[in-house]
Amino acid sequence: MEQSSPRMTSGTRETPVNSSPAVAANAEGEEIEVLESTDVLPVAPEDYDPDNSGFISTERFRDLLATHGSELDPHKLEVLLALADGNADGKICYQDFVNLMSNKRSNSFRRAILQGSRQLKGCSLRDEVGLGLPQRLVRHVAYETLPREVDRKWYFDSYTYCPPPWLILVITIAEVAVFMYYGFVLDRLVLQVSSPSFLKSPLPYHPQLRAQAWRYLSYIFMHTGIEHLSLNMAMQLLVGVPLEMVHGALRIGLVYVCGVLAGSLAVSVTDMTAPVVGSSGGVYALVSAHLANVVMNWSGMKCQFKLFRMAMALVCMSVEFGRAVWLRFYPPAFPPCPNPSFVAHLGGVVVGLTLGVVVLQNYEQRLQEQSLFWIFFCVYTLFVLCAVFWNIFAYSLLDVRLPPPP
Repeated sequence: MEQSSPRMTSGTRETPVNSSPAVAANAEGEEIEVLESTDVLPVAPEDYDPDNSGFISTERFRDLLATHGSELDPHKLEVLLALADGNADGKICYQDFVNLMSNKRSNSFRRAILQGSRQLKGCSLRDEVGLGLPQRLVRHVAYETLPREVDRKWYFDSYTYCPPPWLILVITIAEVAVFMYYGFVLDRLVLQVSSPSFLKSPLPYHPQLRAQAWRYLSYIFMHTGIEHLSLNMAMQLLVGVPLEMVHGALRIGLVYVCGVLAGSLAVSVTDMTAPVVGSSGGVYALVSAHLANVVMNWSGMKCQFKLFRMAMALVCMSVEFGRAVWLRFYPPAFPPCPNPSFVAHLGGVVVGLTLGVVVLQNYEQRLQEQSLFWIFFCVYTLFVLCAVFWNIFAYSLLDVRLPPPP
């Protein structure tokens, strides 16, 4: 059976005759691809909008979906049906339809059109059977991180493990490698900070060496001991890898690095004589953002045992923070240099509850289009600038007595 497919070119419509379903599907995919690469939006098709008003009735829209819905992935079809159901006035704005097709989901939507011939399913993503191990893992991650079923289905269809969640894994492997190296060099794995050579590494932040700018970030690769590394690594992998699978390395890397930098700068402002080690700033930024996202979307989050798991996450964070506070005020092995500060944890939490929440809440939208993101980003930038000036001028003006360099 042959059918025709409308196609828009240079503001006009051409209707090829006797086009096959494959040709029609390719034409639709090309229309969306052109739409993604241009800023000028096409006008509504005349056949679907005879009054040229920019709207189409929901009845007509449903008829079109019923006719051509078999060409779409069922999860994508549900979004379009939801678009029809969500308009109480009985009309759908063509601009809204174009925006839906033009956002982050457009690539997966185009692939769904080109695949074609999948049957419509009304079941939830959790009820689908016959999935392989990689698909079950993606479904599990979707329910762990996304609060809306339609987002979970879009993510499930579009995720391809290419690229894999490499960022958190690379950071974790580097932290373990550095720890093992210094474990052999210092001849100890527990409480490495008690070694006289621990702070002589070029990685930790030290107030006497704050002019070495890389130390504000590189301190994450040094840990006070295996207990410190183990807790951070567990939270980093269990929370960071799923978040990276959903939101991508760029977004999660942004939250992580902002938490790391905020942690060291917060120490340099509030605990001016103490060094800093450990990845707690970045880890607490990710975990705090994820927990806040779960709380804000409590009814929509369908992960199993979410109350118990949230309580366990808070327990792990509290244990790690309590260990850091105890170590900070414990008599140092080599006075007058104090033990590493715990303030970096708090800096990471603040980043997670502000910048991190905005990043995780907007799965389907570009961050640069979110005003709240720019507000928090500007506040964060202002904090960084103030902290830089503080490090340049405040230590001398306040005549702070710093410990000797390592």
